[in-house]
Amino acid sequence: MERTIKSDWADLSAFIAVAQAGGFRDGARASGGSASALSDAVRRLEAQLNVRLFNRTTRSVALTEAGARLLERLVPAFREVDAALDVVNSFSDQPTGTLRLNVPTSAARLVMPRIVPPFLAAYPGVRLEVMVDDEFVDILSAGCDAGIRYDERLEQDMVAVPIGPRYQRFALAAAPAYLDRRGRPVHPRDLLSHDCFHSRFRDRPVMAWDLERDGETIRLEPTGPLIVQVGGGSDLLVEAAIAGLGLVALYEDWLRPYFENGVLEPVLETWWPRFPGPFLYYPGRRLVPAPLRAFVDFVKGMG
Repeated sequence: MERTIKSDWADLSAFIAVAQAGGFRDGARASGGSASALSDAVRRLEAQLNVRLFNRTTRSVALTEAGARLLERLVPAFREVDAALDVVNSFSDQPTGTLRLNVPTSAARLVMPRIVPPFLAAYPGVRLEVMVDDEFVDILSAGCDAGIRYDERLEQDMVAVPIGPRYQRFALAAAPAYLDRRGRPVHPRDLLSHDCFHSRFRDRPVMAWDLERDGETIRLEPTGPLIVQVGGGSDLLVEAAIAGLGLVALYEDWLRPYFENGVLEPVLETWWPRFPGPFLYYPGRRLVPAPLRAFVDFVKGMG
């Protein structure tokens, strides 16, 4: 039995990659291998165990009951092995291994570019894998070591470390030509007579616009011709605003380049809401992997 476990370790890893990704191609992207190699590994494992682990069609790959049971037992075992190896890794001045982060689009665009290049330069033995996901995510189930979210969306029982700007603002903007044609709002209620673009999370209501000034908060749900999913569709909102079709609400830092080159104009700037910046979070009741510990210390050192 000992010989079999040793010879099948890579095949078991391939099985986990495919199962967690939901397919061979996505598993290959996540593991850095090839879809054909993963397919061969799973086929060998199925032959050795004499049981089918996946039901395959031309369009989908799904775990069988046997495969689901195997995954359920393997994932904790692999985590324990990773933790054991990381105990040794922690004695090294230069940690090695893979650090997997789950981050929203806003962080990938506005926070990570300032951190990732110097971090990777400082820790050449770390391989950073960033999953961009704007939905509510269980980072452990997603196979990640840590995530970045705002405080209202943090998972419970997590250690949270500030990352990026400590305060941000949501900005409103429109093309000068649109404002010349439709008029420039002077009060938030004026937005009700304008075309306003919206965002929403998957399977959730359209997000309202909250504006505030001098302790007064006004919540509005203005209408408009375009709604996109949070994160991935944000660039489309910007392009529609540049085209003069309406107003966009987005992070100030996201829109600043368009303000600077004049293609968009700030709207109701004194009413833009201010909110705390994002946090890096990770489980506090398990051994912190050396790559994550290095990243946390690096982020803290950046202030």
